[in-house]
Amino acid sequence: QVQLVESGGGLVQAGGSLRLSCAASGSTFRINAMGWYRQAPGKLRDVVATISRGGSTNYADSVKGRFTISRDNAKNTVDLQMFNLKPEDTAVYYCYAAEQLRPYDYWGQGTQVTVTV
Repeated sequence: QVQLVESGGGLVQAGGSLRLSCAASGSTFRINAMGWYRQAPGKLRDVVATISRGGSTNYADSVKGRFTISRDNAKNTVDLQMFNLKPEDTAVYYCYAAEQLRPYDYWGQGTQVTVTV
């Protein structure tokens, strides 16, 4: 099993920045891709950004150029640096990790990001 713990959410004005961090523990050798999803009220959970063990990244179109995902395999952490935040970025952000050898995902408990006008 893998446990994921997020930190770094909060309240910020539009145009501001936040950094989310996620630390994985347990059977971290199982992990391949890691990333961040978000879920706004009344909406489905959507991908924000992902990063492979080798460092390949993918971003949702809505965050390209504003968010940067990074990963430290030695520390089993994945971070999301968010710049130029917009009110539509308001959501609960979830860290996720995908296993290498079977189709199974792990999720963190979520951290709230609120962007005010």
